[in-house]
Amino acid sequence: MWRYICSLFVVLGLGLFVFADRPKNGSNPGPEVYSVKYETSSKQTLLNQDVKLTDDLCRSQCSLDYDKMITQIEGGSPVEQVFSAMRSNHEKMDILIWTQKNQALDQGIHFGDIQSSYEEQAKNYLKEAKAYVDKGNRYQSPPFGEGSMTFFVLGVPSSSGKGSIVGVIHQDVLHQVADHQRKNLRLEPYPSENRWKVESVDTDTLKDKVVDHPEDNQGTSHYHQNEVVVRFKSTPTEAQLNQMKKEIGADDVRKLGYTYVFNAGKMEAKQLMNYFTKWDVSYVEPHFLYLTNDYNDTDTASTQDMNPVNSNNFSPNDNLYSRYQWNLPLIETVQGWKLNRGAKDVTVAVVDTGVDLQHPDLRDQLLPGYNVISGTDSPQDDVGHGTHVAGVIAALVNNNLGVAGMTWYNKVLPVKVLDQTGAGSTYSVAQGIIWAADHGAKVMNLSLGNYADSEFLHDAIRYAFDKDVALIAASGNDNTERPGYPAAYPEVFAVAATDSENNKAPFSNYGDYIDVAAPGVSIASTYPNNQYAALSGTSMASPHVTALAALVRSANPLLTNTEVYEVIRQSARDLGDQGKDKYFGYGLIDVAKAIQAAQEAKSSLSYWPEKYFAGHRPNSKQIRSIIKKPISPLL
Repeated sequence: MWRYICSLFVVLGLGLFVFADRPKNGSNPGPEVYSVKYETSSKQTLLNQDVKLTDDLCRSQCSLDYDKMITQIEGGSPVEQVFSAMRSNHEKMDILIWTQKNQALDQGIHFGDIQSSYEEQAKNYLKEAKAYVDKGNRYQSPPFGEGSMTFFVLGVPSSSGKGSIVGVIHQDVLHQVADHQRKNLRLEPYPSENRWKVESVDTDTLKDKVVDHPEDNQGTSHYHQNEVVVRFKSTPTEAQLNQMKKEIGADDVRKLGYTYVFNAGKMEAKQLMNYFTKWDVSYVEPHFLYLTNDYNDTDTASTQDMNPVNSNNFSPNDNLYSRYQWNLPLIETVQGWKLNRGAKDVTVAVVDTGVDLQHPDLRDQLLPGYNVISGTDSPQDDVGHGTHVAGVIAALVNNNLGVAGMTWYNKVLPVKVLDQTGAGSTYSVAQGIIWAADHGAKVMNLSLGNYADSEFLHDAIRYAFDKDVALIAASGNDNTERPGYPAAYPEVFAVAATDSENNKAPFSNYGDYIDVAAPGVSIASTYPNNQYAALSGTSMASPHVTALAALVRSANPLLTNTEVYEVIRQSARDLGDQGKDKYFGYGLIDVAKAIQAAQEAKSSLSYWPEKYFAGHRPNSKQIRSIIKKPISPLL
């Protein structure tokens, strides 16, 4: 079945989880190593660790927020004003108390309240926190409560020792992470959640298939029970469409480009497919579901840019970067920033569950987007997946907040094509791809997929590709060699996932269609409601490559989409068997080498006479010869 190529929320920090008995150093993992039993157990272990690490990330961010409030209060700002401002952006802080040293807790300045069922536990931990902060020590309680009603108490003393903040933090994010991961890594059968009339079928035969266990998801696709997608060889007349609607009892007919989606309440998909064979059609197929699985100094001037990247020991001041973002140094991101940090006019589309439009680490990076599901211009994320993907690409860098994205200046175009369950129809995904291509996207991230080779979706992919969009997609999280789509389409650049030791992630799909690999285990990024969490999955690997494609296009706008692909392939660091292989493709992406290759391709073009230059681009052989040159020192 189609697995959520979306993935798990995870936090780094303690170092990455290392799966037992895995091959080391990027050696050929072999399908026998990643058996169904191993895959399932490793996913469950990773889920448990991800929840624990998410707890750690939440506590780290809240501690930083407490420090910020203390500084403001001791600087003269009214306590109520400081607390109110923090709560307006961080409603998870259920209780905040400013208390002077040796002052009774109930005499402090209180803000907020807590659920009555856990009030006694909260009071006990608050008293304990008060005792700690009065001695100048920080305090964190163990979690208490259960499910979505989980909390912890935090206490932070001021540096002067005169006052402190203690409070109760609501951690429903832990429940969200666990629930989301069970779905995203397909540790439970496909959850229709009463939202879709869904049938499950074997992708090859379209025979009905019962999905009772996680391993049944491999090679399984899902489609709308009473809908089909039809492309006619010639456009039907109004009279013909009315005849079709009458004969099949169609409740609804939608048209996108040259393709029609017919909805018939009483006829099932297989009956509808048989019906349309009498018409002159290019194809008729089920309506499948797809699941989750930013140059030059003038152009990139920004208040966040203090031009520190030329320093050899530069590290972004984003307060979660050094502890949690192992992934960026691994692929030479900072070295790449010394060459190029992106360009505002290279737009990156995130076709996904939407994006948190008010997240402080993202909102200044977002362009007006589109919500295909509701038909509005508000692609607000109600799942979390798209917000996380967008943060990997473009969370504000060097702004003393949260995490660092891979690009400093590329703008994100959010397009919501997946609903609150994390699923979307072929129609909505195709519509989102076409909309993004028509609204300026030059790079597009597709962290979603299905095992069904849909001509409808492929038409949309071809449309965007023909408009010179670089299309990057996640391969899937089923540890299967079966090609998933859109990743396996020839117009799309397919991404597999690796861990911190450059091993294949146990969940990552593989096959001859894989182009490159990128970090995809425990990736810290932005999360809705001004939070930060982490995810694991090829969905998280894909935006690393998407961001790199944006940097390559920023460094050399003359490169076509296929040439961008070739630059990234040929600059990758070889893993596994020598040369291209089915687990890592051409290898792990290398940001610095790719950007330098793109820039050198640009400079070599500058020597061509204008009459020869017009309409020409460097070919793959030329790009490979450039990349083989040693990388010069990055000063």
